[in-house]
Amino acid sequence: MGSCMSKDSKPNPTCTQIRTHKIRYDETLNDEDDDTFADGDGGARVRLQGNSVSASMFTQKGMKGINQDAMTVWENFNGEKGAIFCGVFDGHGPSGHTVARHIRDSLPSMLSSAFRQSQLVNGCNQSDLGLDDEEENDGSSDNTKESYGNTSHQNSVLATWASIFVESFKEMDDELVRGPAIDCFCSGTTAVTVIKQEDHLMLANLGDSRAIMCTRGDRNELVPDQLTVDLKPGLPGECERITQCKGRVHASPDEPDVQRLWLPEHDGMGLAMSRAFGDFCLKRCGLIAVPEVTYRKLTDRDEFVVLASDGVWDVLSNTEVMQIVASATKRALAAKLLVEKAVRAWRYRYPGSKTDDCAAICLFLKKPSPRPSKTTPENRNSWTMDSWHTCRTMEVAGETSNRSPVADSKEEYTALQGDTRVNSILSVPRFSLSWRKTAKEVECVA
Repeated sequence: MGSCMSKDSKPNPTCTQIRTHKIRYDETLNDEDDDTFADGDGGARVRLQGNSVSASMFTQKGMKGINQDAMTVWENFNGEKGAIFCGVFDGHGPSGHTVARHIRDSLPSMLSSAFRQSQLVNGCNQSDLGLDDEEENDGSSDNTKESYGNTSHQNSVLATWASIFVESFKEMDDELVRGPAIDCFCSGTTAVTVIKQEDHLMLANLGDSRAIMCTRGDRNELVPDQLTVDLKPGLPGECERITQCKGRVHASPDEPDVQRLWLPEHDGMGLAMSRAFGDFCLKRCGLIAVPEVTYRKLTDRDEFVVLASDGVWDVLSNTEVMQIVASATKRALAAKLLVEKAVRAWRYRYPGSKTDDCAAICLFLKKPSPRPSKTTPENRNSWTMDSWHTCRTMEVAGETSNRSPVADSKEEYTALQGDTRVNSILSVPRFSLSWRKTAKEVECVA
């Protein structure tokens, strides 16, 4: 395990505390004078807020109480220079904020440790994540095969990475049962994570947070490409698994457009997602912690990736998110601008609803252009736009023109006018069993 101390919680006496430093940014990267990072496993640089050369992150509390969204960026992930890990975690339930922060602090270390162990066992080069279209995939879970889409030939290294994601997520969920004193019975968190290493992008998604990419079309126009599926109970495959595990999927009268996962004979716990960490009262009913893993080979057309919680996606479409990030005059301001726009959209479009927590990470795939020697009123705007390599052409194609196949099952507007949309409806029934003893005894296989 790596850093086990959450920024917002008391130190765990059994864990090694991370060391905190102060750094100073060049004014071309950030309007602020300094920011905070910490040391992670393998020499990684860990951020819980702020910005770096390649990533911008920001979160804002909604109107439902404590901010249950968490996020992190690990630079030089796994000790590999230039590799980066990003994750956004959206907690729900009474202890959702605690679960989200624990996963944020622990999952990257678990993945890093698993990668290093795999390299020792398989003799893989740490920087070797290449593809070989001539080699057959040596086998993986259905979740991995589906998420690869039309790519049928993956080498053994790629298959190993996918397996590590799945096993690490499962181990992380098991640790919630046997590990910290966190009430995870009716609380949990989503997770959307990405690892970028050179021109390879691996994503693992759990729940209804989302990742999109901004790329360029044939006419050099900006095009949004959805990289993940919102894993909700209403999806046919998810609903089938839940039904086989005796869970129920239906909408409540107050939210007719939101399909939820319910206990077999009790409407006390209704979850708006079909996969999550924690929520052990529903793990026997079809809820799983198996991520959907996807791979993307990056090209010169790809500009940036946006990871965000559903508080952003409930009120902004993929195209709107792409336009907002691309319009930021500085990379460091992109995530903050996006979250602020989402908050305004909540207030404008759904004035009767309580604004949800919003968190976003913008990962930029190209290095910024060097700063010009002299900035004048005439060249200031042209430089800031060109330095992104994203905004030379602001014509935006429709989302259906070059959209990922997974996006067909998406709902881009799910907030309910006049209602408070929550991820979990909670009225805890009485249980005669001990969830800490039985959570692992009964499993539903996806």
